[in-house]
Amino acid sequence: MSDPTRRSGAGTLWLGTHTRSEHQLSLQFGLDDLRFTASYWYEDVDLVDLERRYGPDTLDRVCFHLAAFTANTLVSLRPAHFDAGPYQRHCTPEFWSLWRRVVHGVWAQWRYEHDLPDYEGPDLLRSPAEVVPSPVAVSGTGEPGVLAFFGGGKDSVVSLRLLQRAGVPCDTLVYSSSTYGSAGKQHSLCDTLLDVLGLPAERRRRVWAYDDLVDSPVARLAPQHDLLPLTAAETPASVFAAVPLVLAHGYRGLSLGHERSADQGNAVWSPAGDEINHQWGKSVECEQVLADYLRTHLVEDCHYFSPLKAVHDPLIFTMLAAEPDAIPFTHSCNVEKPWCGRCAKCAYVWLGYSAYLPADVVARTFRGHGNLFDHPDNQVWFRQLLGLSDHTPFECVGGVEETRLAFALCRRRGLGGLAMDVFEREVPPVDLDALLERYLEVGSLGAWCPPGWREPLEARLRAAAAGARPQLATS
Repeated sequence: MSDPTRRSGAGTLWLGTHTRSEHQLSLQFGLDDLRFTASYWYEDVDLVDLERRYGPDTLDRVCFHLAAFTANTLVSLRPAHFDAGPYQRHCTPEFWSLWRRVVHGVWAQWRYEHDLPDYEGPDLLRSPAEVVPSPVAVSGTGEPGVLAFFGGGKDSVVSLRLLQRAGVPCDTLVYSSSTYGSAGKQHSLCDTLLDVLGLPAERRRRVWAYDDLVDSPVARLAPQHDLLPLTAAETPASVFAAVPLVLAHGYRGLSLGHERSADQGNAVWSPAGDEINHQWGKSVECEQVLADYLRTHLVEDCHYFSPLKAVHDPLIFTMLAAEPDAIPFTHSCNVEKPWCGRCAKCAYVWLGYSAYLPADVVARTFRGHGNLFDHPDNQVWFRQLLGLSDHTPFECVGGVEETRLAFALCRRRGLGGLAMDVFEREVPPVDLDALLERYLEVGSLGAWCPPGWREPLEARLRAAAAGARPQLATS
């Protein structure tokens, strides 16, 4: 049994006052006497004008949600209480239910890594607010389109093209994060890719996010907090970071490139009986609860959804093949952008590219890295991806069967190496046709995606799947 003294943690996670200028929002938060700051810079939003248009209380509500989902990184230090501080009037029962649900889902991996099955995050220090405000109505006369998050990976490219070809008007949002290194490099890489894709500059939005907790020496200088690495609810935080853009420009949708593959967990942890899913923030469960909350409690008639939620990675890789000029400019490594060639993310994406895309395109994309099947650092990742370890990699990657399908397709193309030797020696025979039938299936985008967008998007996905089947079939 787990130690009951480990359930509640110690200390208080608190939110402090914020400041805002024309283009910058600065937040304060901390744990007891530890104080941190985060700032969000908006190129295409005048926060002073937003306050004039919507009133200070609405802007305070938006700041509260962004502060609370930025500060919840401190759940990684196991606080006992949560103090909303100056935002107490906005801390409603509905908000608290959402915040705790996100903590439960996102921090499942963290609980597993630290053997804390019973810790569910901090408790409220004060009773929640009694008055539940109505969502704000977006003003403006602009085109009621979609703001599409664009991170520079395969999903961003396919998602953007899918929206465009389905006739959904959309702009892109690129946000940089302290987690991924230089902000300038992050924006430059995405700009280059968007240039190749032909998206006009006026259709691109940018946010710069800086968080001094992420890069702090908290483990070294506050050794009582030994529960690293830090976990963050990046997707929910980014959604709330986009709300000022929604209010400023009148968007009716926020879209992300989250695929059906993200719904599958990495392992089941027997002490708690929980599925551990590193990608829970990208799961259909998280998408639905965020979509419902955003539309019901914060911004009226703003729909959060993923155009790729109906499909798995094999179809996405196949759809990506239609963009051969753009593929070499994709990037999704979380260690060293564009690609380090030795992490789980690089191993998985290279595998998928090698299975579904032309060899010359793969070589131009991962230039200088060679055959990743042979790299010594990647052997542990490929074993985990193939289901030959206790869990799949704690990264944004596909499931075991998708990996085995990709290996089988690579073998059919004649690609070998150390990891391929492991696949042939230790993995049972793969039924290619059965796996292709399973992973080219198109599901539903969910009722939270408005029918006017959902129906043309699903029709495009079904057409892509019908075209992929004869292309990939073995008989």
